[in-house]
Amino acid sequence: MSDNYLIFDLGASNGRAVVGQFFGDRFEFDIIHRFDNRPVSANHGEYFWDVLRLLSEIKLGIQKSQKKYGPCKSMAIDTWGCDFGMLDQQGRLLGNPNTYRDPKRYDYSSQLHGILPEPELFQLSGGPSTRIMGIYQLYALMMEKATEYREAHTLLMMPDLFNYFLTGEMANEFTNATMTLMVNQKTRQWEPAIFEKLGLRNDFLLPLVEPGYRLGKLSPAVCRELGVESIPVIVPATHDTASAVAGIPVTDHTRKWGFISLGTWCIAGMETDEPILDPRVVDIKCGNEGGVGGKNMLLRNITGLWILQQCRNKWNKEQGEEVDWDYIDMLAENSQMQNSIIDVDDPRFGEYQEDMPGVIARFCRQTGQDVPETIGETTRCILKSLVLKFKASFSDMSTVTEGDFELLHLVGGGTKNKLLCRWTAEAMGIPVIAGPTETTSVGNLIFQLIADGKILNVSEGRQLCKNSYEMDEYAPADLSVWDTAYQHYKAIADTNRS
Repeated sequence: MSDNYLIFDLGASNGRAVVGQFFGDRFEFDIIHRFDNRPVSANHGEYFWDVLRLLSEIKLGIQKSQKKYGPCKSMAIDTWGCDFGMLDQQGRLLGNPNTYRDPKRYDYSSQLHGILPEPELFQLSGGPSTRIMGIYQLYALMMEKATEYREAHTLLMMPDLFNYFLTGEMANEFTNATMTLMVNQKTRQWEPAIFEKLGLRNDFLLPLVEPGYRLGKLSPAVCRELGVESIPVIVPATHDTASAVAGIPVTDHTRKWGFISLGTWCIAGMETDEPILDPRVVDIKCGNEGGVGGKNMLLRNITGLWILQQCRNKWNKEQGEEVDWDYIDMLAENSQMQNSIIDVDDPRFGEYQEDMPGVIARFCRQTGQDVPETIGETTRCILKSLVLKFKASFSDMSTVTEGDFELLHLVGGGTKNKLLCRWTAEAMGIPVIAGPTETTSVGNLIFQLIADGKILNVSEGRQLCKNSYEMDEYAPADLSVWDTAYQHYKAIADTNRS
C-alpha cells in the first residue's frame, strides 16, 4: 500500500496533475491529467493567462485523482514564476493576469531604471533584472493607473491565486515572490526600500511563507461543486524552478555541481548557501532566486526550448497536422552539422513569432552563416546554439564562484532530447547526469512529504528521488570541435550585440 499525494505542476506551455505514490523508500508517479496552457492575445497585442480555464483544469485533476485513488493525503500546486493576479477587497479577481511576455513590461523598464538603476536593484533584491520579472508589470500598472493597481487589496502570485480559489486562504510563498524582484533574498522578506524608491504600493502584500507551509483545506464550496472530499493543501516551493532544483537527485557533494532545467526556459545555475551580491553577477546577466531549505540559487534564465516550440507551431501549420517531437529529433540527429548558430539572448527569439524558422534563417543570413532550411537543420541550429550558451553561462558563473564545475545535472522535459544532453556533456567537457523529466513534480512531492512528517528535509527527498529513478549518464568527449564552435558562437554573439 502507498500513501498518495496530488501534485499540480503548471509550466508556461502545459500543465499536469500527478499522483505521487509513496512507498517509504521510493515513490512512483501516475500522470492522471494533462492540459495545455495557451496564453491569449487581446486588447491589440496584450498577452494574458487564461486563468479560469486553468482553474477548471486543476479542478478536473482533483476529480480524476479522487475517482481513481480516493482522497489523497494532501495536494500542492507549483507554476511558472513572475506573474500575479490582484484581488479587490471582496476577494474578487481584478482582471486576467498578464503573461511575462507582455510588452508593457519592456515599455516602462527604462523609466523604472532611471529611478532605480539595475545595480542598485540588484543589491536590494539580489535577483536578475530580466524584464519578465513581476516588478516591471507592477510598475507598468501603476504608470497606466490601471484599475487592478488602484483597487487592489491583495496581490497573489499565480500558484497563490489558484490556492486561494480552492481554499479561500491567502499566502505569498517565498520562492515565487523572489520572481517579482521585490524581495530581499538575504532577509527572505519583501524589501520596503524598493517600493519606496519607485513609489509603488506595498499594502496589498502578505507576509511570506516558506515551502512546506500548511495553508488549509479544499473549501466546502469547491468540494460540493466537484463532488469530492476535502484534503489538505500544502504550499510547496511554488516556483517551478525552485521545485525542480529541490527534486534533483544529487547525493555527491564532493564535486562542484551545477544544473540546467531544460524546458520552455532553460535555467542554468547552482545552489549556494546565500545570495551572491558581487556586482559582476549583473555583468554576466545572472542573478539570485529563492531556493529551498534556506538555500539560494545563482542562475541565468536562458531563452530555451521555447524557440523550438515556436518553430514546431509553424511546421504544424505548414503540414496541417502536429509534427511529432520524436520525428523532429530524428531529423536533427540525421542532419549535417552546419556552420549556423543563433544568439539565443537576442530578444527576437524570446518573442511570439508566426514564423520562427524564418526568423532564424534571417539571423543566419544577416550574420554571414549557413542558412538552415529544413526541419532537421533548423533544429540542429537551435540545439547547438543552446549548448554553446550553456557553456558560456557556466564559464561566466565560474568567475564569481570558486573553481570550475565538475558535474552537471540536467532535469526537466528537455532531458528526453538525447542529442541535446549528449552535446551538453561534450561541449562542457564534464560528466552529465540527465533526469528525471518530472523533477519539478519530485520537488513538489518532497514538500508534501515534509509537511506530512514522512521525511525531515530536502536531502532525504533527493535520496528518495535517486532510489526511484534510473538516470542517463553522458561522458565528455573530444573538446576540440566544440572549442572551435564556441569561438564562433562568441564572435556571432559579440557582433550581434555591437
